[in-house]
Amino acid sequence: VIIGTLTISAILVFFIVPLTIVFFIYLTNILLLIYQRNNELKADPLSDVWNRVRKTIATFWDIYARIWHGYELHGVENLPEGPGILVYYHGAIPIDYLYFLSRLFLWKKRLCLSVADHFVFRLPGLKLLLGVTGVIPGTREDCLAALRSGYLVSISPGGVREALFSDESYQLMWGNRKGFAQVALEAKVPIIPMYTQNVREGYRMFKERRFFRQLYESTRLPFTPPYGGLPVKFRTYIGKPIPYDPNITTEELVEKVCKVKFLFSFQTKTAVQALISKHQTIPGNIWKALLERFDKRRK
Repeated sequence: VIIGTLTISAILVFFIVPLTIVFFIYLTNILLLIYQRNNELKADPLSDVWNRVRKTIATFWDIYARIWHGYELHGVENLPEGPGILVYYHGAIPIDYLYFLSRLFLWKKRLCLSVADHFVFRLPGLKLLLGVTGVIPGTREDCLAALRSGYLVSISPGGVREALFSDESYQLMWGNRKGFAQVALEAKVPIIPMYTQNVREGYRMFKERRFFRQLYESTRLPFTPPYGGLPVKFRTYIGKPIPYDPNITTEELVEKVCKVKFLFSFQTKTAVQALISKHQTIPGNIWKALLERFDKRRK
């Protein structure tokens, strides 16, 4: 009985933080609905009318980020004043990305629109929250319209597949996805790489099994639950932008973004994999990631 109780307790601990995050997300949507009803708001969710409540939401998540993960954001100066495409590595739970959105809004009063997988829009009860936080489908038309309106647009080319099946090796799983590069060329905007250190040590997926991989590939639904939620150190790094070049092809632009895996030079070209190589211990180590909470020298 004791062994069984301890086993169940351990399992609950590993799943309770991810479930708590889900609870907070739905609670946020409920509060938005109350705010909308009390103020009789009918304005576009992206309009400035919602900035007051956006600030409240961002403040909550920023406090959570500081307390639970000692969150740091570096390289904000690399973001262009105008539109651009942020390309980032997708953790098991993109909570680090939510931290980034919150701090960016608090620091710069700037809303970054987020491309999400189709299944996100099928989740019940989140429509208003998705609208107010700027979550959009990943169609070419939607992305181009957002960029031409002056927004930053973020996308993880690996998406749910990367979240489910990448691991502590931090392998990018972009496949043949080049749409983001084509959109950048059409909109004539820069691409900015972004990566969060230790994101896989905070939350992980169970090791890939052929059955779950086949299930995902056939349904495009994430059946494998994440676990973890340990208070490891999170640092998000925004790399230098890859500027728009009218002479570059889509294939060349993708190659620039997904650069050689183990490049550690400080003068490496800005790319997602270069950021991982520069800032992440490979393979990731949970114990080291926890100890980094107490390392005041590292920036």
